[in-house]
Amino acid sequence: MTKRIFTLTALAASFALTAQAGGLMTNTNYHIAFDRMMARGATMDVDAAYSNPAGLAWGYDGLQLSIDFQKPWQDRDIDWNGHTYKGKASAPIVPALFASYKKDRWAVSSMIGIVGSGGYVKFNEGVPTFNALLQGALAANGITPDQYTLDSEMRGKQYIYGGQLNFTYRLTNCLAAAVGLRANYYDGYYRGHVIAGGHPLLGEVAKLLLDVDQKGWGFTPAVSIDYHQGPLTLSARYEFRTKVNPENDTNILDAGLGTTTIAAMMAADPEGTQAKLAALQAQIGAYTAPYEDGARTRYDMPALLSVAAGYEITPRLRATLEYHFFDDKNAKMGGDRQKELDHGTHEVLLGAEYDVNDRLTVSLGGQRTDYGLTDGYEQDTSFACDSYSVGAGCAYNITEKIRLNAGYFITLYSDYTKAAAIGEETFSRTNNVIGIGVDFKF
Repeated sequence: MTKRIFTLTALAASFALTAQAGGLMTNTNYHIAFDRMMARGATMDVDAAYSNPAGLAWGYDGLQLSIDFQKPWQDRDIDWNGHTYKGKASAPIVPALFASYKKDRWAVSSMIGIVGSGGYVKFNEGVPTFNALLQGALAANGITPDQYTLDSEMRGKQYIYGGQLNFTYRLTNCLAAAVGLRANYYDGYYRGHVIAGGHPLLGEVAKLLLDVDQKGWGFTPAVSIDYHQGPLTLSARYEFRTKVNPENDTNILDAGLGTTTIAAMMAADPEGTQAKLAALQAQIGAYTAPYEDGARTRYDMPALLSVAAGYEITPRLRATLEYHFFDDKNAKMGGDRQKELDHGTHEVLLGAEYDVNDRLTVSLGGQRTDYGLTDGYEQDTSFACDSYSVGAGCAYNITEKIRLNAGYFITLYSDYTKAAAIGEETFSRTNNVIGIGVDFKF
């Protein structure tokens, strides 16, 4: 029984909250131009500070600034043997800032935003693994669900804030290169409880209480190149793997049998109970050690390769095809969970924009994401689903120096079904993002 209870604690730190576009631990939608077009790997506008730093060698001469705001919202549902556990993932308004300055053959640029995860998730009824394991353990000791009430809730938060600085230089008339470095700050927490109480004799039968804050830093070197000639632009960008190893600030970590339960066991079998309690203490050390105060858990951001081809079909119509590879299998996660993946994340993006006139541009884009998921990777405390995303929007030139961007994208997920301890679990998600931003030229 005790081993199963403490297995719950190990599961509790598995929440992952990617509520935006990108890989398992990495966001790619910062600027509203992504929301409305998606494939931005060949851009030379101010959002190139993230998507294509080398391309700024052919961008606007002078200073550019951009401020962008997005609002994501998402549902995460788990169907377990006909009962649906509803999870609500949300985030407040998510801002991002971009800046670039170009002069002659060189440019410097920066970006500040939420570069990984980004949001909260809450399961008001807990999650099925926690509840089923606790109920099964109690049943094995002759305590059935009609003898207690189950109070369960799980909540989690993950944000990775990033600030990036790039230096760009045009090597020839057609080729430019850029180097950059991003500082990443991880801020997250896990809070929850599962309490079996109300037993007529034992009162609180068993419990799991968890309240852990995690914070840490990581740094991401990046390089990019851009080839531009006439209507054609070819680009490639590589971000190195980022080691993120946040430290626990543990406020509450308490799991095991209720005091009345222990007293009842002692009265019935003093010698046997002493042995069980000794074993319990050993298991406490083994199962709760990763969540003790000061312990660390890996949340690496994977290496990312992005390649893109952009083409100006006519003076008013432009299109871009892009590919991303996130090397998730070589980015460490807690418990080496990354080894369960079949492969890293593959993404294909396609986008186009059309200038209706000198002021108005309309755009449309799509993205396909394949994570390489397996039953071993998927957990009800942390799951992903392969998806298609579609985005649309517009840009409007208020003046020659001020541009308004507005966009919306929706992500359509494929449900994932796996065998559970009893029956099966089906994971499903929805995701929507709406955004608005303003670009300035000086």
